[in-house]
Amino acid sequence: MDIKLKQDLPILSLNLRRLRQEHRWTQEQVAAKMQVEGCSISRTTYTKIELGVYPIRLSELEVLRKLYNVSYNELFKH
Repeated sequence: MDIKLKQDLPILSLNLRRLRQEHRWTQEQVAAKMQVEGCSISRTTYTKIELGVYPIRLSELEVLRKLYNVSYNELFKH
C-alpha cells in the first residue's frame, strides 16, 4: 500500500525547490535521478510536487531525502 502525504503547507514544496536549485539540477534531472532509484515519476509529476498539488508518496519523499542528502527535519524546516 502506498502512503501519500497531502501537503497542506507550502514548506515541503519550497524546501524541495530550494534544494534542487542549490544542487543546480533541473526538474527533469531530479525526475531522472528518482527513476534510477526506482521511483516511477515524470518531470510533470515532480513539478506538481514542487507546486504542492501532488500528494507525494512517502517512498518518493525518502528518495528525495537521499538524493539531496538531508534529514527529514531539513525537508520540513520553516
